[in-house]
Amino acid sequence: MTEGFTDKNTDETMLVLICGLKNRNRAVHDDIVVVELFPKSEWRGKATALADGQGEEKSGQDNESKPQPTGRIVGILQRNWRDYVVTFPLRDGTQSQSRNSQRILAVPWDRRIPKIRISTQQADALQDHRVVVRIDSWESTSVYPNGHSVQVLGRAGELETEVQTILIENCIHMPLFSDAQLREMPVNSQEKPWSVDPAQVLERRDLRESHLVFSIDPRGCEDVDDTLSVQSLANGKLLELGVHIADVTHFVTEGSLTDLEARTRATTYYLADRRYDMLPDVLSADLCSLLGGVDRYAMSVLWELDAHTLAVNKVWYGRTLIRSSYQLHYELAQALVNGEQVEVPELTRLGPDEKKAKLAKLTQALKMLTHVARHLRAQRDRGGALELEGVEVRAQLDEERNITALVPRQPLEVHETVAECMIYANHWVARKIQETFPHQALLRRHPPPRQEFFSQLVESAAGRGFNIDTRSNKALADSLDQAVDPQDSLVNRLLRMMATQAMSQALYFSTGAQPQDQYYHYGLALDRYTHFTSPIRRYADILVHRLLTAAINVERGLDPGKALANNKELEETAQHINKKNRAAKRAQKLSIELFQCLYFKERDPQTDQHCVADAVIYSVRINGVLVFVPEYGIRGPVYMKNREGQVVAAGQDGSCKWQSGSVRRYTDRITTTSTAGTTSFRLFDHITVRISVRSTNCHADSLNLEVISNKPHHATEPQQPRSQGRCRLVEEVVRLAEEAYQQAQEKAAQCPKLSKEEREFSQSKTPNLYSLLEEVRELALMDLEMVPQVCAIKA
Repeated sequence: MTEGFTDKNTDETMLVLICGLKNRNRAVHDDIVVVELFPKSEWRGKATALADGQGEEKSGQDNESKPQPTGRIVGILQRNWRDYVVTFPLRDGTQSQSRNSQRILAVPWDRRIPKIRISTQQADALQDHRVVVRIDSWESTSVYPNGHSVQVLGRAGELETEVQTILIENCIHMPLFSDAQLREMPVNSQEKPWSVDPAQVLERRDLRESHLVFSIDPRGCEDVDDTLSVQSLANGKLLELGVHIADVTHFVTEGSLTDLEARTRATTYYLADRRYDMLPDVLSADLCSLLGGVDRYAMSVLWELDAHTLAVNKVWYGRTLIRSSYQLHYELAQALVNGEQVEVPELTRLGPDEKKAKLAKLTQALKMLTHVARHLRAQRDRGGALELEGVEVRAQLDEERNITALVPRQPLEVHETVAECMIYANHWVARKIQETFPHQALLRRHPPPRQEFFSQLVESAAGRGFNIDTRSNKALADSLDQAVDPQDSLVNRLLRMMATQAMSQALYFSTGAQPQDQYYHYGLALDRYTHFTSPIRRYADILVHRLLTAAINVERGLDPGKALANNKELEETAQHINKKNRAAKRAQKLSIELFQCLYFKERDPQTDQHCVADAVIYSVRINGVLVFVPEYGIRGPVYMKNREGQVVAAGQDGSCKWQSGSVRRYTDRITTTSTAGTTSFRLFDHITVRISVRSTNCHADSLNLEVISNKPHHATEPQQPRSQGRCRLVEEVVRLAEEAYQQAQEKAAQCPKLSKEEREFSQSKTPNLYSLLEEVRELALMDLEMVPQVCAIKA
């Protein structure tokens, strides 16, 4: 994010930018600093070597890459200090052990942050703990800032400690909803069940009897944001398509405590083993969830389409009252579309004739919906819509609505059917609110990526003989469709993953802050787009619902209601949501990496077959390759040359070992030459890698991939399908964490009870001053909320 200005004295252009600098620099991540640009002749490029342990490109001179703007920091306008998680380094025993405060250089978990000087008497006791610190000052004569400890998270390496570290490092604070916020919520209990307000029945369009409404979601989904309907009209000449979204704004009043909390959170945060909701449970899993067989409030969009051309005749927007007849999961819906004989839970208790009739009606609706979605997708394809690839997973929830597993989604046509309907609704709502409020509507834009970001994709595809045209989204989509290797389906998938990595970030914005030619969504090939379909988990959708309600009132000649936010206010809110969304995505990514490391950390990489897997080379660097491990969804570097100057050499059987030699990079391959001969590793070759964990005391663990054979991996026993890789990984780590917790509980239960004197006066029958002080010290290091629980156990 940059903003240029001119210094009146020097008449040189400078940039004010938000930057994250390496830990050798004085600036802290996201400080706002002033940078003076060097002349273009001094700009530096990016070398294509693998950075040590990170699998990223490192800076340096390289004639093959385009020079990047380069400059020097000349001033710091604003610090962006936040809470940091640190670890105290191991002490060598020569430092003072006095009772006086000791000054320690603590090492931040984030490698980009410099060490922080802390005064503490607990340095020895906290050597293996993660501690939250805050910066107090930073003298101009000091290399390191000064800070103080705030909270002890727990021992490094433990699951809960590492999860809380990820949240704090991404500025994600998710306290429990307050009593005041919960008092704003409607009540729905056995003693006082919630029911539809008769006044709302009169104000809303009632679709409970006239429309067959159903939802299609992942298996076990509880927070059902959206439902669908489709029916034939006018003796088959017309179709009516309906998208019905949970009416969250009916329950969350603008300016209420719940609304302010939802705005602060901005989104629901999904981690590998849990989630943190944006709204209280009574809304997200109950009254705002469009569950089957119950009356619910909705915001609906209904299109009247020509049955033959599917052209839109008219569109209706408004508040509705619905009752979903079927709560389907993806696999069940796809089976019905395919004509398979499957059991629909809602029909199990019906008689044969009624069951057959209702099943036929549902199946017909699903097939009609599929037909419409194919047409909508074809329309966007003609405009240049991209079909990108990512490691998409769905969250599997337990009874307490925690995520217990991540299951990569199997490609089904019904996924695309639902997605197209949601995209269609988002597009039409964007048109409606932008046309009504041209300067204060919340939209979502996706800028075209910079051409240099496609260099890896173009180079990798060329190495396989494919030509990728990146001049426009249409050209890119067409060339990706043609880049198919009939012998290996992973080739096209990897190319699409590289295209995804090259994309710019989609962002929310206020229409008054951007010219209209910047509204375009590059990936979806739509001139206007917003988010309307998930108000349970996205605050942006709540804002759009309010805008749509105001637009409907304006169309009817009514007062739009409460004064809408102006362009400046809406743009500030959009920037806040964008920031929180970036934090949510990074936290989710880090949590998945955490589980991957915990899964492999307890395994011996030399003997455990789970640590050996097949990997595909998708990019070549000057000292190694980047690979993708389909079984676990892992991407990372594999080095062909180590620090000692040795290179990977393959024998006749394909097994690899380190030998003295040299390495050379080509466009489509990397070769190593040693006394054993020359070995080549080509783009999209399948190789066998060993997965291990690189552990550090202060930073997050990372995975290390080492090639052990230049041939594909053939497991000695049948491996689980790719879709189960992460599911198995997360379930295993959760199981180990639960076992450790259970053992701790059992150990605590076995502790002898204290006598009355011990409880009241902390006196032992056999006085032991050392043990007493140790117990006090341990309690002092604990979170205050845990002390009463520990005392209760010991009592």
